[in-house]
Amino acid sequence: MSRALVIGEALIDIVERDGQVSGEYVGGSPLNVAVGLGRLGRPVDFWTHIGDDPRGHRIADYVTASGARLVPAGTTAARTSTARVTLAEDGSAAYAFDIDWQLPGSSTVPPPLLVHTGSIAAALDPGCLAVAALIDAYRISATVTLDPNVRPGLLPDPVLGRERIEHLVERSDVVKVSDEDLRWIDPDRSAERIARSWLASGPSIVAVTLGERGAFAVCAAGTARVAARPVAVVDTVGAGDAFMVGLIDALWQHGLLGADRRGDLERISLDALTAALEIANLSAALTVARAGADLPDRAARDAAARRE
Repeated sequence: MSRALVIGEALIDIVERDGQVSGEYVGGSPLNVAVGLGRLGRPVDFWTHIGDDPRGHRIADYVTASGARLVPAGTTAARTSTARVTLAEDGSAAYAFDIDWQLPGSSTVPPPLLVHTGSIAAALDPGCLAVAALIDAYRISATVTLDPNVRPGLLPDPVLGRERIEHLVERSDVVKVSDEDLRWIDPDRSAERIARSWLASGPSIVAVTLGERGAFAVCAAGTARVAARPVAVVDTVGAGDAFMVGLIDALWQHGLLGADRRGDLERISLDALTAALEIANLSAALTVARAGADLPDRAARDAAARRE
């Protein structure tokens, strides 16, 4: 029980800037988390839904090159999904998806130390139902981490989408969410009020990213805050995923993962949480300084930390 399991979508991002396609890139929020952990040297399995086609082969090669391992049951889709990504002048991204999210077959993955999910996988039928069942099964052994990473355009029933997110929040130990997502989930309450409400429902940590205003996280000990790092932004694709990876890695480093460490995670100190947020922030800063969701490996991140 020493590996992470990431469950969720993988797809090809078709990136447009100024009305022109600038390239196709491997993408998907859960995929980025799996690849990011793999690049940091963490043992990780990735359960997704891709096809036996050129785009699916590209995704498979990309995942395995990072050091992550594909779960064989996830390579039987009729086609590999895509997302058309339109980049604005400030580097922000808008998405239009062509995706079929299912989770057929059964996993042969042994009980993991950590299980992560989120984004499309957590809210889109029919696969989201299987994801929720797997979270319930795996949390007996594992720390559960979640990034809702909401895609409103894929949710025909917003009320049901919010209910599904809140159910997973209650079953999670660590939740990372953007302030933009929170404005969609609950536009009538502040990010900090929602974070506190979520904390009371089950998680040990709720972290909120605020873009250029940095990030904060709440835990039983109080609220930790970090400022945004100065960086020349190329684009913001993968920034939240990099933050999630950095946060998971920091908690892993401190021996706070696994169901048997749930009590220790609940008692995390503000100093330890702040240090974890700083690592997460650095991971995100390195990612937005590159084109696409190009998350750093450990050597690059450690080198950046030494320069400070």
